[in-house]
Order: sequence, then structure tokens, then C-alpha cells
Amino acid sequence: MKLVKSLLLGSAAGLTVVGAAQAADLPVKKAVPIEYVRVCTAYGAGFFYIPGTDTCLRISGRARAEYGYIGSDTRNAPSGGDLSGFTGLARFNIDARTQTGYGTLRAFLRLDAASRTGHTKFSSGTNSRIGYAFSGTGQDQLGRVQNFINVDKAFVQFAGLTAGRASSFFDFYANDYEIIGSSLGSNMPSTNILAWTQKFGEGWSATISMEDPNFRKNPLYSDAVGVTPIVPGQSGLNNVFTTAPTPLILAIDPGTGNASSVAFIDAVQRSRMPDFVGTLRYDAPWGSAQLSAAVKDINTGGLIGNSGAAIGVLPGGIIPPGRGGVEAALAARGVSSGARTDYGWAVQGGVKVNLPFIAPGDGLYLQGAYGEGANMYTGITRFTAGYLSNAATYAGNPFNQYLSDAIVNPLTGRLELARSFTAVASYLHYWSPEWRSAFYASYGEISFSQSARQAISLTSFLIGATSGQAPPSVLAPGTGYALSAALRDTYQIVTGASLIWSPVKDLDIGVEGQYIKTGLKSGRVADANKGAPGGVPFLVSDQDVYQARFRVQRDF
Repeated sequence: MKLVKSLLLGSAAGLTVVGAAQAADLPVKKAVPIEYVRVCTAYGAGFFYIPGTDTCLRISGRARAEYGYIGSDTRNAPSGGDLSGFTGLARFNIDARTQTGYGTLRAFLRLDAASRTGHTKFSSGTNSRIGYAFSGTGQDQLGRVQNFINVDKAFVQFAGLTAGRASSFFDFYANDYEIIGSSLGSNMPSTNILAWTQKFGEGWSATISMEDPNFRKNPLYSDAVGVTPIVPGQSGLNNVFTTAPTPLILAIDPGTGNASSVAFIDAVQRSRMPDFVGTLRYDAPWGSAQLSAAVKDINTGGLIGNSGAAIGVLPGGIIPPGRGGVEAALAARGVSSGARTDYGWAVQGGVKVNLPFIAPGDGLYLQGAYGEGANMYTGITRFTAGYLSNAATYAGNPFNQYLSDAIVNPLTGRLELARSFTAVASYLHYWSPEWRSAFYASYGEISFSQSARQAISLTSFLIGATSGQAPPSVLAPGTGYALSAALRDTYQIVTGASLIWSPVKDLDIGVEGQYIKTGLKSGRVADANKGAPGGVPFLVSDQDVYQARFRVQRDF
């Protein structure tokens, strides 16, 4: 038995030696090196190197939930009775940076997507008109359910150059401290630009920017004359057509002083030149200051063919035969039948002051802007609406606010620019590291050429006399003209306050309330919401509303 055990152990030892010798002759495979993701500290927290490159990348985002409430004066308006709304928003950011011999090469991408409900101020008509959003079509969902998607940022920065989709360089405060974000002032976070920035001195920089004009065009006043179907299918308020007919008076009856015949030009503006923006900025430990200026073109198209016609049944009306006759009549009065162009402009100044001696994180913004033919640069449209000739400030309001960049004067054919200005003050205060509040107040005015308004009354029952009467003389306007809200000079106040709790880093739970008042700078208008019982209209000079929103937001 001992002999058997000895033989087995010897055999096993021999096999082990032989196997080890053969294994020593086999090629050895080297382990694949593991390339770990490395932290990039050159650009702040959150950046890491893309493996195999020298590019640093940061991925971040946001999730937001909101619930809002706003007042309404009636249940009878198309949006009347819509008091509440919801928002769910997703944001994705990608920031890629590479150090080069010319400085940092940066590409930044941001995509916003949201679901919003509620007809008034929650789902946004402004965003639908500019193509950021699409609305539901159900009976109870039309205008109340809206999906929103926006390529908010997609730009490249290199050696002073900024190219792509970014915030307008004209902007400064841009509602930075607010939840609702509708205090008066310019805020264009998404536009297409080509800009050059030069830094000089200590904290100084200057930028010249060529920006997409389509995002800053508020339409010309083009409510087509509704007296007769002069341009079929294109009469009424806020026409949404590829052409927008605006009248030019060809002849005036000498006996009555009334318009006796008109022609129509196309008031839809084309993209003929970019907007040009220039800024001078200073940044220091105490805060920032900026001076901005912008210039933009305002243009009309040519004559709409076969649009010459009589106004009402007035003696002495002369309708020139055919398009050539209309053009000849216009030329005889010094009105070019081709495209007409004018130039709008705006200036803005702002300062931000850091106030750490009150509490760490405290800050104060002060900003003011003035413009002519540039209402979206001054931000007078910020609360009411963008890309509309006029709009309701809230559901069932007594009268609309008019917001056109310009009017085509029917008597002269010239563009007459609207004038507007805004001012805002906004203060952020930290009660403690976890609790903060913003307090803000803004004021703005917009005014129009009243001579152009009177001229329009010659051609339109909308602004003209009381129902059923012919348009009045410029020198003797009728009751309807006096009480119409169309193209009236208005002012607006938007003010509010918030309280936000941040129990942990990058989590905000807050509420904000706003008070908004819109009024006429002089006179009164008929209340469109209450009608005219007994033929006597109810008159108002202002309107106001409250709104509030609750927000939960997580950034990462």
C-alpha cells in the first residue's frame, strides 16, 4: 500500500513540473490599461476630461415644477375663467472647453422642454407665435395644453468670437432674481448671433453683435379696415397672414373731409438686415455696469394688387383704374409704392451692486431703457405679449394694450415709430443661508403718433365713428374714436416679491406674487368686457390683476 501511494505522489509531482515547463513556453497576455476619468479643475467644479482627449466636459441640468394662479374678470371671454395652470420643465446642459494657444475654445448646448397648461399666462401664446411651442387641439385643451421645446443655447466661443444661439448681448438684468420673470425690461435668452468681444483694462469689455432680427420684431399696426371686404379674408384684428394690409388714403372728399378711396400696402416685415447691438461693460468685485445700444430696420412691403377701393358711400370718391392708376395716385402725393424702411433704436443702462455687508449673497439691480420702434428691446412687451399688434393683459380685461413697433400713417405713407421706455429695480436679500427673497418693481410707458391714429380713423370703423356711421373727419372725430383703446398711449406697472427656501444645495422651493396695473396715460375707454347697457358704455381708465406661482426646482 505504501508503494502505491509513493508511485501516485511521484507521478503527480512529475506532471506538475512538466505542466509548469510547458506553461512557461506560452505567450503571456498583458492586461489592458484602464483609463480612468480624470477631474478637470481648470474651469471649476463638475468638469472632467473626456477620455483620450484634452477637452473638459460638464453635464448639468434642471427639473422644475410650477403651479400658478391669476385673476380674471369674466367667464365669457374665450380664455375667461382660466385661473390656474401647471408647468413641468426639463433642462439639459453640456459645456465643453479646451485650452488652446488662442485661449479657451468653448461649446455650450442647452435644451429646454416643458409641458404647460392653463390658457392665461401659463401656456404662452408668445412662444407659440415664435415657434417654440405647439398647442393641444381638443375642445377643452385648445390653447390650454402646450408642449414647449427650445434650443435655448448652442454657441461656440473662441478668441473673443461668439457664434450660434445665445442670449442677446443687449440684455443686462434679464429677470435674474424672479420666478415668474415678467418685470418690464429686455430678456431675450435665445437668439441667433455673431459677436466679437474685446477685453481691455481692468474689468472692461466691449462687444459688437449682429443678431437675428426676427426675434425682436413686434408687428406694425395692421388692423385691416373692416368697412367693406376690400381685401377678402384679411380684415379684422391681428391678422395672421403672409400679407397684412394697411391702408393708404388716395383721395379725401372735399365736402366732408372724409376718405373717399384707399389702397393697401403689405405691412408684414421682411428680414432685410440683422439687428446691430453694441455694449460696454465693467465688472469688478463690487458688481457690474453695462451700457447697451441697438439699431434695427422697420420695413413695409409694396402695394397689394387690385386693392384700391372706395370707403363707404361717400360723395366725390375717385378710384383710380387698375394697379397703375393706384400707383400714379400715390406717386402724385409723394408716396412711394415700393418698400419703405425706417430704423428703430434703443439704449439701455444698468448697474448691479453686490451688498455682502447686508447679508452674503445680497444684490441690487437698477436698469432703464428707452427706444423708438424697438419695443422688444425696451421690454415694454414683457408682461403683456410679444409678436402681436395688441393683446389682453389678462383674461377678460376691459381693454387691450397696443404694442406695435410703428404705424403706417395713411395720409403720408410714412412709418411713424412708437416710443417706449422701462425702468426696473430688483433687490435680492438672504434672510439666512437657506432663506432668501426678491423684491422688484418696474414701470413702463408706450406712446404712438396721435396724428397717425387720427388718420387711421378716416379709413376704419374700428377706430372711427360709432357703429353704423361713416368714418369721421380728422378734425371732428366721433364718439367711437374717442373711446377706442386702439393705439392709445398706456403705462404699465409690474411689481412682485418672493420667498424661497433652499434646505439643501441646488434645491429651491418658493412662491412669488405679482401685482400688475395697466392704464391709459390720459382719458378713458369703453369697457369691452361689460358692454354698453342702454347704449351707454361703461368707461375705465385702468385695469389691474394679481398672480402667484409656486415652484420646486432642482439643479444638478
